[in-house]
Amino acid sequence: HVQLVESGGGSVQAGGSLRLSCSVSEDIYSTYYMGWFRQGPGNEREPIAEIGREGGPMYANPMKGRFTLYKDNRKKILYLQMNNLEPEDSAMYYCAADKTAWPLGRGVADFLEIWGQGTQVTVS
Repeated sequence: HVQLVESGGGSVQAGGSLRLSCSVSEDIYSTYYMGWFRQGPGNEREPIAEIGREGGPMYANPMKGRFTLYKDNRKKILYLQMNNLEPEDSAMYYCAADKTAWPLGRGVADFLEIWGQGTQVTVS
């Protein structure tokens, strides 16, 4: 069964905002760490933020300030609010989950267990 389903991507002008959603299956939501990554053309998949079962979100250093990760425990949805978007933010955005927390640095994407199909964000 499908475990992570992203939505909310689209085209936006520079300076605008978007909110991405990741609908998470119940078995994943209650036990896994979850987060967001993005991958621009020609770039590796880079982490944005993650959150555990308890506690607040953690952000990769380049993503601090304009991105906010939060979740709705009743709906089992993980959100990524993105503000003041720049053309450099154009990328495919992915929701991911793993049984353990991951470092928010380069090269970590290959080790995560579960991925969504991605949602495209284009900023012009």
